Amino acid sequence: MPSESSTDSVDEVCRHIAKESDTTVVSVGYRLAPEHRYPAQLDDCETATCHFLSVAEAQFSVDSSRVAVGGDGTGANLAAALCQRLAGREVGHLLFPCAQVLVYPALQMADFNLPSYQQNHAVPILFRGRMVFYFLQYLNGDMSLCQDVLEGIHVPTELKPCYEDWLSPSNLPPEFLTRGFSEHPTPEYDGQVYHAIKAGLEHEVSPLLAEDDVIEKTPPTFILTCEYDVLRDDGILYRKRLLDLEKEVTWRHVMDGFHGMINFFKQGWLTFPSAAQVVDSVVDYMKTL
Repeated sequence: MPSESSTDSVDEVCRHIAKESDTTVVSVGYRLAPEHRYPAQLDDCETATCHFLSVAEAQFSVDSSRVAVGGDGTGANLAAALCQRLAGREVGHLLFPCAQVLVYPALQMADFNLPSYQQNHAVPILFRGRMVFYFLQYLNGDMSLCQDVLEGIHVPTELKPCYEDWLSPSNLPPEFLTRGFSEHPTPEYDGQVYHAIKAGLEHEVSPLLAEDDVIEKTPPTFILTCEYDVLRDDGILYRKRLLDLEKEVTWRHVMDGFHGMINFFKQGWLTFPSAAQVVDSVVDYMKTL
């Protein structure tokens, strides 16, 4: 997915987190879509993480057993996918992140009709259709598939029962259904669309759709969601899957928050109070590691 923010634009946030949590923060400038397609971004994050883990103590005086990975939006997707990729390795001597910090993460490309997508479909700064656009830019750049993916005809019939179990609105706390939503009719599967975006349903693009044996190997997790965000339910449903597997999860929900809040942290007259709440929640969690 195209980056929602450059390393320069999040410099203020990273410096604040480092100072307030007394940690070392490394911001990864991975290659961007559409110039570079998947998996270039994830590969870059893996390279940077593994390198830092290998030199953390010698070059930065950082305890390599206390290195977490994280990000917001796109960065959170990459952090979750990275933890799953590293967890899948069978090499026991390799170092592994101690935690994953996921701030309003994008975690699945199977269902764009979840309650949060319906309730917040036209809420700035991330619209429902725009999310599909970003995913397609990340994968192959074929924008002609946007409507097909929005309708869900890209999901194979044999995968639907499993996905429906993981993505069911019944897995959400009841208070997240009060703003209303309607059950989306099951669309007819189109194999051509599926094969065009097949990678989008694999766990390195959609970490929420990973099998249990992958998710159960991931580290302790911090998830932050915002009420007025199409991605709200992705984070809440991932929390549910982690809890079902008895994984350690810390969840914070910002009731007056919207997607991209971090970009409004310490921005003068554009500053939103809830942006500080998002950043402070991350700082508080980092202090526990």
